[in-house]
Amino acid sequence: MISLRAAALLGCCALLLSFSGCEQLFDKGSAKNIALGDQRAAAGDYATAVRLYESSLDGTEKTADVHYKLALIYADKLNSPIDAMHHFQRYVDLLPNGAHAKEARDYKKEGSQKLVIDLTNGSPFTQEDAVKLKNQNLALTKALADLRAQKSATPVALPPGAKKGEVVQKPVPAGARTHTVQSGETLGSIAAKYYKSKARWKDIQDANFYPTQGTPKIHPGMTLIIP
Repeated sequence: MISLRAAALLGCCALLLSFSGCEQLFDKGSAKNIALGDQRAAAGDYATAVRLYESSLDGTEKTADVHYKLALIYADKLNSPIDAMHHFQRYVDLLPNGAHAKEARDYKKEGSQKLVIDLTNGSPFTQEDAVKLKNQNLALTKALADLRAQKSATPVALPPGAKKGEVVQKPVPAGARTHTVQSGETLGSIAAKYYKSKARWKDIQDANFYPTQGTPKIHPGMTLIIP
């Protein structure tokens, strides 16, 4: 059974996962970006490869292998196990029986244990450590909110005929994980269902709607992409 100490640390890791690596998750990409990413990775330019791969992700099964490529870069080249675990998990979410599913699950299990050891250095988890961990979580939450605000302020092309400030839903890619809105649901409650955190509501909004002023309203029967 996982200890309270380990659970607290892994909770921090979960927040780091939401902060790292996938702010571009729903930017439109192409097979060309994947091919260019392969070239840059082969040349050792991993930072550029990561950007190219992430721009091709669309939340569908067809880009599961891109998550796998990102996971390998983060694990083997950039020494970032948190990012690696995130992309291995996304691979498993999209292809639970895929060719790399076992490898992905094994890495997540070993990586979680290693992170707990690394973060504690084998020392006792004191009350002071708990306070410090809480403050770090708050700082990361604020940083994530600031990054999202900055991204929202960046001009994004709207579809033809759409007016600035108008609520426009993005098309749902074939094969994407989706959710049909039920009566009484909100973006926060849907985020809690899939991510165990209402704070992820903005991820769902960004995946489904072009930038607007305010929060788009959802209604029963609406189909939403779940990134």
